[in-house]
Amino acid sequence: MHRRAGFTLVELLIVMAIIATLMTIAVPRYFSSLESSKETALRQSLSVMREALDHHYGDTGRYPDSLEALVEKRYLRQMPVDPITERSDLWVIVPPPAGAEGLVGDVKSGAPGVARDGTAYADW
Repeated sequence: MHRRAGFTLVELLIVMAIIATLMTIAVPRYFSSLESSKETALRQSLSVMREALDHHYGDTGRYPDSLEALVEKRYLRQMPVDPITERSDLWVIVPPPAGAEGLVGDVKSGAPGVARDGTAYADW
């Protein structure tokens, strides 16, 4: 009798069960790390824009009139994309302190929702 080469149904089911078990462990960790990386990227984008605002103020003695002015004057290469909303036009502009010239004193995220640490994205 000749036996055909190949896998039996039981062997295939065992392999699929092992793969499914590994996936139940790996997938939640993947999505958790994905959210964490988006939050880290958002914090970094805010930090870069705030630093550009400070440099602009230090160089000119006034805050810029728009975020686009930071790009035009080469304080930023391009407008950062908010990784939560995946858009670059939803940044919330905070006016400068009283007595300072310009319109953009600070910037915050326009993303709705709450971060993993319980704080709202809009408060960062």
